Amino acid sequence: MNAQSDALPALLAVVVVFLIYVYAHFRRRGSFLSQLQGPKSHSFWIGNEGEIFHQNEVGDCEFKWMRQFGSAWRHRGCLGVDHLMVADPKALQYILHTSGYNFPKKIDLVKVTEMVTGKALSCAHGKVHERQRKILAPSFFASQLKVFLPIFQDVASKLVQKWKDELATSDPSGSPPFINVTGWVSRATFDIMGQAGFDFHFGSLDGAETQLSKMYGNLFLDSTLYPSPFNLVFKSTWRYVPEFLLRFVRYLPTRECRRFREYLDYAREFSRDVAQKNMAKGDGNDMMSVFLRTNASEDPKYRLKGPEIVDQLSALLLAGQETTASSLTWFFWEIARHPESQERIREEISVVYRRNNGAELSAADLDGMTYTQAALKESMRLHPIVWMLGRVASRDDAIPLAFPITTKSGQQVSSIPVKKGTIIDIAVHAYQRLPEVWGEDAGEWNPDRFLNFENVKQTSLGVYGNLLNFSGGPQGCIGWRFAVLEMLVIISTLIKDFEFSIPLENEKKIERIYRKPSVIMMPMAEGRIGAWMGLVIKPLN
Repeated sequence: MNAQSDALPALLAVVVVFLIYVYAHFRRRGSFLSQLQGPKSHSFWIGNEGEIFHQNEVGDCEFKWMRQFGSAWRHRGCLGVDHLMVADPKALQYILHTSGYNFPKKIDLVKVTEMVTGKALSCAHGKVHERQRKILAPSFFASQLKVFLPIFQDVASKLVQKWKDELATSDPSGSPPFINVTGWVSRATFDIMGQAGFDFHFGSLDGAETQLSKMYGNLFLDSTLYPSPFNLVFKSTWRYVPEFLLRFVRYLPTRECRRFREYLDYAREFSRDVAQKNMAKGDGNDMMSVFLRTNASEDPKYRLKGPEIVDQLSALLLAGQETTASSLTWFFWEIARHPESQERIREEISVVYRRNNGAELSAADLDGMTYTQAALKESMRLHPIVWMLGRVASRDDAIPLAFPITTKSGQQVSSIPVKKGTIIDIAVHAYQRLPEVWGEDAGEWNPDRFLNFENVKQTSLGVYGNLLNFSGGPQGCIGWRFAVLEMLVIISTLIKDFEFSIPLENEKKIERIYRKPSVIMMPMAEGRIGAWMGLVIKPLN
């Protein structure tokens, strides 16, 4: 009897896999995707997913496939299911903008995001998404961003002093000291989100370690970098599982689920406590206070309820900190590699400071620094932190292409018919290195491309530099202006006081930095634990 009961789950799993195989086999036979070119798959179980999520650096696979197959191609997912991978601008415009709500996010991505943010805006769709976004929007209005500007400046100035203190204690006769930029910038953005988001002082730059910051450390690297084949296959089956059952996946005894569950449970508790304090105070200018007042003034039938409120606050901290810190890290790495660009930025910033007689820069000053903005856009183009987006066709459709592709039979097509349920992987990093859009030097550093672009020739996609770092369309990032202003303040403050360069040893570059394919792209170096970016930092007089 026991042997029979033990064999039942295994038999059930075999039946489920067999049914998925049959479904995928017959679906492929009638699908246009089967006619598209794409990489060869060597595994029924994980298809090309193992290559994508186990590549040494983000883009190792997709850049090669883009050169080989064009701006759209087929690749094999787990259990024989065909995916459409897209880097074509017109296709992306259609998926994200024109028919945005007809291409909802992949269920496995939604559920993983829910595990770490709860049922926040990033996981909502359709009418729920519209309602949540409407109530959150006033927290990111231009008038509100001006309130946050002094916070950005204070934290950036504090980071300058911390670096000067650290460099002052280094041995002047030794090798040039270098600083782990990733760690320091992450602490700075954590402090900014605490103050701007919740009127809460984490004290990360001062070395304070809260329970929340400890849980947050390397959260994504520990949980999502190089998933096991079982993990990939298991998540690929979620699309066949009833929604009410998927709410229990957060309780699975895996490292990923446990870490995400512990973080979200504590973040929710923290958010409830801070929300109660802010509601009692009633007149705060932080995001949470503005959000709570907006919600209270809304028609009761459209208001966000208790759990929804708490999850928005948990998501704000997560979304507003890690992606900004990582984007800044890659920016400083690029200008360390390109000293001529660094000097142009420094000169532009110096001119504005001189014009202001040394006073802090205003939002208008930052907006007017054209080369600094061009350099930031170029860094974000080359290093999109969210490097892949996943969507699903909610109906039969046809996706147009800006650049025709060639099928296996040699036919050129300018649109791709897709069936309801087709999985679409948006290769953000591939789009942002597509030569047809960015020029023949698309893989190289060239901020001037953003000063010379004829925008009318580009398909309108992203909100900043036509990039997809903040996604696009109705589900684009609501806080993109906040993030850009924050980055510009930190950049202008640090470059005014420091020179950045790559560490050298016997005239050879050391500490090679890798773009690791976690759920968000993180910098890592061999022999270093966690996210790491070491640069030589030299104070300027």
